[in-house]
Amino acid sequence: MPRSLMNAAVVFGDVAVAVKLHTATTSERVHFHEVHAKDGARIEHRRFCTEEDKEVPYEEVVRGHEIRDGEYAVLTPEQLAAATPDGDRTIRIEAFVPAADIDPILRDKAYHLGAGDDAGAAYRLLHDALVKTGRAGIAFFVFHDRERLAAVLPHDGVLVLQTLRPADTVVDLDELRPDEGKDAPRAPTAKERKMAGQLIDALHEPFRPEDHEDEHRALVMKLIEAKAAGEEIEVPEAEDVETPDDLAAALEASLADRGHGGRRRRAAPKAAAKPSGSGRRSPARAKRKTPAKTKTKKKQG
Repeated sequence: MPRSLMNAAVVFGDVAVAVKLHTATTSERVHFHEVHAKDGARIEHRRFCTEEDKEVPYEEVVRGHEIRDGEYAVLTPEQLAAATPDGDRTIRIEAFVPAADIDPILRDKAYHLGAGDDAGAAYRLLHDALVKTGRAGIAFFVFHDRERLAAVLPHDGVLVLQTLRPADTVVDLDELRPDEGKDAPRAPTAKERKMAGQLIDALHEPFRPEDHEDEHRALVMKLIEAKAAGEEIEVPEAEDVETPDDLAAALEASLADRGHGGRRRRAAPKAAAKPSGSGRRSPARAKRKTPAKTKTKKKQG
């Protein structure tokens, strides 16, 4: 069982449910260190004062927010602590909303909520009630010295705490929408809309997260292994992706490539192009080229 990050209580009305907070995901990023290209030595970052032109110890570093060019409002650790909310380890639900109304763009990081000691019945009660009503609990809780907005949702038999981004952090999309004036693009024809729907149907399949693995990580690890073996790496030129001038022709070609009647021909990926350690490649990305090829020729010297 994963280690609990925090013991807490989900509170709604006069009901309290003891829970244990666990991480729901793990990081699979490939971590790099900064090294000197000339000799391969590790790069160090030092705290350097631009005014005194010298390195300063960590205990003399405080946080400052720039209020004008080159002028900072400095806050000491004690002052910052005074602004930090006291964490009582309570996940207090303030309202229940339709889960479908939570905009996916607001969703941030997910945590699993396991049942606390002797809280199985109350935990199951809340879980089942959320499933039956299709609702999510909107709550506030303090974690890592910050008050956070979150949603409590049922997922695969357990409760999930999904932190939410504040609404004012979402970028305005008005400038990204196609213009509606004289420079607006033409509207798609009825034929193009129909064929687009047919192509979407042809590509339809159940969503299985295990089918969509992190190909980039596997490819990066393959490059690292090649470098460690002393192999030279050839970087191919990037190919430009252009919007077709004739949408109808592009749609027809896409449908023909996948057969008629919504059935598509899926070619199995070649073993030589498949990175070691990866599973079945995502159908939508099966034709993506590897970013680099390795030569078997060893470096001289």
